[in-house]
Amino acid sequence: MKLFAAGISHKTAPVELREQFAVKQPEVGDLAFALKSFGHLDEIVLLSTCNRVEIYGTTRQAMGHIKALLQLLCAEPRDLDPHIYLYEGASAVRHLLRVAAGLDSMVLGETEITGQIKNAYEIARNAGLTGRVLNRLFQRAFQATKEIRTRTGIGRGTVSIKSTAVELIGRTDLSQQSIMVLGAGAMAENCVRLLVKKGAKSIFISNRSFDRALDLATRCGGEAVCFGYCLFEMRDVDVVIAATSSAETLLGRDDVENLMKARRNRPLLLIDLSVPRNIDPAVGGLENVALYNIDDLESLAREGVQARERELTACHQIIEAHVTALIEKLRAESERRYLSDRSCRSSRPHHLAVESGPLLQAT
Repeated sequence: MKLFAAGISHKTAPVELREQFAVKQPEVGDLAFALKSFGHLDEIVLLSTCNRVEIYGTTRQAMGHIKALLQLLCAEPRDLDPHIYLYEGASAVRHLLRVAAGLDSMVLGETEITGQIKNAYEIARNAGLTGRVLNRLFQRAFQATKEIRTRTGIGRGTVSIKSTAVELIGRTDLSQQSIMVLGAGAMAENCVRLLVKKGAKSIFISNRSFDRALDLATRCGGEAVCFGYCLFEMRDVDVVIAATSSAETLLGRDDVENLMKARRNRPLLLIDLSVPRNIDPAVGGLENVALYNIDDLESLAREGVQARERELTACHQIIEAHVTALIEKLRAESERRYLSDRSCRSSRPHHLAVESGPLLQAT
């Protein structure tokens, strides 16, 4: 029996191709069943996310037809061969363990993929599409991921600009912080949603279009503020985030200097995500004002990426130990089954003999 992993990802295919493979979650089980039947597979798990679509399976057939299974998922006829990867045996195990731990993700060490893999596995298992090999494989992947998270720092720190901004704010309890976001576009909305996810309770949203500010505030549980009154409201907030597409300076040095007098010099954190910048750089020279622009945040995020990269050797060592252990376990089980089949066959009349399958391939 051969174990394999085949798919496309953000590393091998552009987004315009990946979106052709998009599978709606309610359809994953039915599609996996169809692929299992069409490909004459013994077991299958179908994984579909924004950044990858992968088939994990076992088969007694030759591997030449596996890439053709992915073609069935593509909405349009395409030459997919340059974009598809195919791993067998130990290489397939190693690939899943890397993916599950976030080592193959667009953001190194991210944790969302682990939940997505667990969901894909549960769908397949509940539908009866997995068996001895894939059950052991996916359980091993979750064990390895837990060990990697516990023993290394691959998931620590921040590696994106937005998460770095939230990390700056969250150095104290986010639920106790009062935050104002200037802007109501996509960048501002992403920021607000991340703040809410991390526990922020008091968020004010101000925008030149009050209707857009009100809409975002309603959807995210914040409070809309008229743009003309935002400086007045800033007297009571702890953090101001500028995330607009405006080419103008929205907070000048004089504005913030007067604001700090009204605040009695209470510390204020300013984060400018806008390009062009919306907050006058000279503001950073004021007492009790901390100003970070997008370059500052990118520098901090880059430090986070470098810190995670230094953990890769330890992660790979953990993965290799799990790959070896799983392959040896599967091989031993296959040999026991093979010997058991031979024993049963030799004790039966010749015309009732059962042909045993090949051992698990481990390459």
